[in-house]
Amino acid sequence: MTMEINRTIFRLYDIRGSSLIDINPTIAYKIGFCFTKMHISKQGNEIFIGRDGRLSSPALYHALVNGIISAKGKVTSIGIVPSPVLYFADKIFKPQASIMITGSHNHKDDNGFKLLSQGQSFFAQQIQDLLNNILSQDWSTNLIIPKKLLALSNIRNLNITDKYLDRILQGITILPQIKVAWDPANGAAGNIIDLLALRLPNKNIVINSEIDGNFPNHHPDPTIPKNLEQLIEIVKTQDCDIGIAFDGDGDRIGIISKKGRIILGDQILAILAKDVIEQNPNATIIMDIKSSSSIFNQIKSYGGNVIMWKTGHSFIKDKMQTTKALLGGETSGHIFFADKYYGYDDAIYAALRFIDLLSRSKKTLDDMIDELPKCYSTPEIKISVPDNLKFDIIQQIREDLNSRNITFNDIDGIRVDSHNMPNESQGYAWWLLRASNTEAKIIAKYESDSLEKLNSLKLELSSLLAKHGLKL
Repeated sequence: MTMEINRTIFRLYDIRGSSLIDINPTIAYKIGFCFTKMHISKQGNEIFIGRDGRLSSPALYHALVNGIISAKGKVTSIGIVPSPVLYFADKIFKPQASIMITGSHNHKDDNGFKLLSQGQSFFAQQIQDLLNNILSQDWSTNLIIPKKLLALSNIRNLNITDKYLDRILQGITILPQIKVAWDPANGAAGNIIDLLALRLPNKNIVINSEIDGNFPNHHPDPTIPKNLEQLIEIVKTQDCDIGIAFDGDGDRIGIISKKGRIILGDQILAILAKDVIEQNPNATIIMDIKSSSSIFNQIKSYGGNVIMWKTGHSFIKDKMQTTKALLGGETSGHIFFADKYYGYDDAIYAALRFIDLLSRSKKTLDDMIDELPKCYSTPEIKISVPDNLKFDIIQQIREDLNSRNITFNDIDGIRVDSHNMPNESQGYAWWLLRASNTEAKIIAKYESDSLEKLNSLKLELSSLLAKHGLKL
């Protein structure tokens, strides 16, 4: 028989929703069972599992494991780890598949699953295939969720922390006088950062490293300025050269300068891209659709082949593979290195590469920021919209723009650049609207080379959204 589930939790590049409603042990069991059935072959039946420190993760882990074992799979558990550690384990040990239980940067009551299949991201149509597989099962016979873990002989516990730290430190040189403040935000990266700080030769201050799913100090999303206030205070009062922040599962980075300035995600990418291109002329760099036009042009001026692509870690990783890009990044702080690393988003490794760059440079981080183009931009503006409506609204806006013969980039949402705007003067400006793939939100962002144009963009977007009952 079929089952009543919220299909919107099966998103484009992961499975995510409220642990109080949709992401529960029953769905975890069914995901484990069906995902394993899709991956068992003559080559093996091993599934690696990692989990974050959210309060709902232990129960989801228990049910997921039982689903895997019920489908004749074998489990290797690497414990409570940030997502990049699971990605590393998947690369090194090459299991049939891997699953990370994590709510990432979402609200503390949210949780979900990031999936890997034979070393590649499991996303888009593959996630829909998994959903269809779940819906086609006769759960009246298959759904028996044991209260205890099944077949302990089929569960292997593996600690790969030392292997991971050894790998990310390869080729990294940090001067002893560099002073760094670290904030894992009580997320899954906490233990790793504590151990990493002990290995580094420089001065390190670590805050909020105790893993706590209540996130008692602040929400684990470094793209929100309020969540960086504590780190900024530490950087300024302790005279640190740089501050590093992470999200709940350690795949997003936030960076603070010595003066307490927040470095935006595309600015982080630009600084790193210059270094990568100097070592690899004409390197291909992938940026997401939310990135600044000024940063896009700046990286081109360094000699990079820059491609703007869809937002989402799975999409960026996939595009990097098909284009053989050496570096990718998103404004949300996902950074992907493929020059000396594996091409997945690892904020801890990205932090080390950034500090290494700072150690080699005669410039301060504030100097590097000052060299980037000046512009006026908004942060991401998140507009609450029900999951079942957000994509329809974006489509309606597309149709509205088409009816007015306004050209736009639609690889991911709607992006209108200045050369396509009616009555636009010299210079540049752009705005973006897209449906979030991880939250019940529509994301808005706009940027220009003058404050006057920025205000005009706000009025234009506000008017456009008002037609659909939304406020900017």
